[in-house]
Amino acid sequence: MTSPEQEGFDCSRARLQLYEYLDGEMDVGDCAKIREHLAHCGSCLEEYVIDQALKSLVHRSCGSEVAPTELRMQILFRITTMTTD
Repeated sequence: MTSPEQEGFDCSRARLQLYEYLDGEMDVGDCAKIREHLAHCGSCLEEYVIDQALKSLVHRSCGSEVAPTELRMQILFRITTMTTD
């Protein structure tokens, strides 16, 4: 069995992708790799727990807030502009 590090999934990559993982924005293969990494790496698991708590706190504190329409339109415009450049 190969370790996550042998497959190119080291601590730096895991930590960079924690929010993608928390937000459900990773493909199935990378989700499995990060889960495997977290199962064997205490420091990354600790970072994951902190990020998960922070995300939950923000959701509880701001979950009912809705962004103004103008701000949403500006963000969507910038995303569209960035992806077409």
